[in-house]
Amino acid sequence: MSAESGSPPLPSAGDGPSVAFCPPAPLLLPAVEGRAVAETTDLRRACRAAVAAMLAVGPETVVVVAEAPAGTRHGAGDVARLRGLGLDLDVPFAGPSAAEPGIAGVGFGVGAWLLDEASFAGRRIGVGPADLAGVLGECAGPVGVLALGDGSARRGVKAPGYLDEAAGPFDAVVAGALARGDAAALAALDPAEGRRLLAAGVPVWRAVGSALAGRSIAGRLHADAAPFGVGYLVADWTAR
Repeated sequence: MSAESGSPPLPSAGDGPSVAFCPPAPLLLPAVEGRAVAETTDLRRACRAAVAAMLAVGPETVVVVAEAPAGTRHGAGDVARLRGLGLDLDVPFAGPSAAEPGIAGVGFGVGAWLLDEASFAGRRIGVGPADLAGVLGECAGPVGVLALGDGSARRGVKAPGYLDEAAGPFDAVVAGALARGDAAALAALDPAEGRRLLAAGVPVWRAVGSALAGRSIAGRLHADAAPFGVGYLVADWTAR
């Protein structure tokens, strides 16, 4: 399920933000998945590689951007509550849960789990797409972005939204932009078509593309697949 577009050189001090693009798929968490399956194992491996590349710059802060309303901000003590998935499970977003934690969406839980798996001990900030550019402007020193977004959920007859023949080509455009490091192409994704095709990642991808507009970007695509009828795209970018 993987697709490589070459290995960009490791970033050095003074580079722009590094980005890992991963799906916010709850099945990435072993506690949710239960019995391991090959498709999820491959996806998890790709996400780990993308996050490792994003962290190679040694960011002091990682901004986790996932589906959330404008004004959302998560940090130390907050948790992502996964109880709607049939589990009584809270995933701490950054450090131990506070006595009265803020409640983050599922995507932030997946992001926190990926950062925990990579042993990232720095500062974490969770925001929705509308607030990404502003938060990046506040961050001093090396910064990473963990962008959580799904492709179309209409990639097959058993997909959540059933099959739409436009879904595969739409996701292919995103995959190409991720592989090329094409920020302008991500920023130009059609939000209306994204909504029609149930491509929930479009607002996140557009926000990352807009925030990195004009930068020289080395992109690497790790995975492009739809094993469960939902497009899963995994990549990393290093921006200069």
